Amino acid sequence: MVADRWFIMEMSTTKSEIERLVNNQRAFLDAIPQPVLIINGAESVEFMNQQATDFFNTFEHTINASQQSRSDFYHRFLSSLTKSSKETPGPPPYQANFLGVHLEFAFAPFQGYKNDALQWLLLRDISQQKKHEKEISLFHHNIELILSQKINKLKESERVRTKLSEQLIHLKSQIASLSVNDQMIGSSKPMRDLREMVGQVAKSDATILITGESGTGKELVANLIRETSDRKKKPFLKINCNTINDSLLESDLFGYEKGAFTGAATRTKGKFEVVSDGTIFLDEIGDISPRMQAALLRVLQDGEIIRVGGNSPLTVNVRIIAATNKDLALSVQNSDFRLDLFYRINIINISLPPLRERKEDIEDLVSHFIQKYRLAFKKDVDFVPRTIIDKLRRHQWPGNVRELENVMQRAVLMAKNNIITEQEIIFDTPPGGHAQEQPIPAPRNADNTPLKTLLAEVEREIIVENLKKHQGNVAESAKELKVGKTAFYDKLKRFGISTKEHR
Repeated sequence: MVADRWFIMEMSTTKSEIERLVNNQRAFLDAIPQPVLIINGAESVEFMNQQATDFFNTFEHTINASQQSRSDFYHRFLSSLTKSSKETPGPPPYQANFLGVHLEFAFAPFQGYKNDALQWLLLRDISQQKKHEKEISLFHHNIELILSQKINKLKESERVRTKLSEQLIHLKSQIASLSVNDQMIGSSKPMRDLREMVGQVAKSDATILITGESGTGKELVANLIRETSDRKKKPFLKINCNTINDSLLESDLFGYEKGAFTGAATRTKGKFEVVSDGTIFLDEIGDISPRMQAALLRVLQDGEIIRVGGNSPLTVNVRIIAATNKDLALSVQNSDFRLDLFYRINIINISLPPLRERKEDIEDLVSHFIQKYRLAFKKDVDFVPRTIIDKLRRHQWPGNVRELENVMQRAVLMAKNNIITEQEIIFDTPPGGHAQEQPIPAPRNADNTPLKTLLAEVEREIIVENLKKHQGNVAESAKELKVGKTAFYDKLKRFGISTKEHR
């Protein structure tokens, strides 16, 4: 009896001690801030602390939605962690992503009181840490991207700045050379092309031949070339070759020795010597004699002249700009002009368009001439009606800009008030002819033709002529005819007109 009582007391003491140890262990595990589990491999969960219970409660909705038991869910969870640990090289802790939750975990095996192989499973939810790491990584990536974009923008800005700087230097050069000295009026395409060509050739010392009808402004082009050249501060002489007889022209250009002819009392320098390092403008060069052509050829070929009555050649450095209203190629064919001289002076040819081919400039020219002569005549003229401009546009202008200047000079002088009227517009009458406005094209075979058809034919002829004038440029043609581009294209389609034929 005593032994039994002792055994019972010992068992009770042992049980109390075990319960104390278990409670202490549970209290210790519940105090750990991370989930802690005791597991039997991937089969079952034997124990979990309060943090683990709370952690798995967050999956309650997932468990209910999938209609699976908690034991099946734990098995799926433990299998996922076991698989991740095996696939991850290196020592623990391992990481896994289970249903969008990032976990860090480690296994610690131990032997249970029944000698079964159990494991401690230590978990840590690192979802917030992963989120922060992703945000930091994204931030660093964005910083690098922003820096890269800023660097590229700076490089592009530097490239644009360099390009703009080069363009600015070029524009300053153009403005300095053309703005103050350009007395040619007009902004039509032929005039823009003319100015561009002058800008390209003016800086060289090449001989330039300016061709065009009388009154188109060849002397103005020569002035512009000289003023935009590197010789603009050197002497500039203009000589009209058809106003001086042959012998006087030669002595005037090349000089003469004492006693070379009657009245040659002293040695005299010619224009080529006086203008050395400068520019000579030879107007109406197509009218010089064969003798003068040979002498001029020597200057162009060798840069040498021989004074009249002299034998020794003299070296000169003169740029020659020549002009003519004649067809020199035809003069060469007729043996009136030397072929070798033609090639020498025709290195660069600048052809001036007649006024009838750039009628869009008439308005600017009219404004210029009115301003010029209202000051000269002390008149208050300051208005030109559109009907007058249209009348001027219809005229063929055989005398070109010079004729237009005459007409406007006369109109300002005769104006009775500040408006130019029809009565003041009097066209010059060419010798043996009558001043006429440019006629409107008439349709062929008007007999028994409906008015609508006749008008369509007239409209088509006007469009075709205008396209020829502007070399097939639809924008320029539509602008001059005051028709919208869309409507103009419709008319081209309706009349079967191809712009390619006129380019």
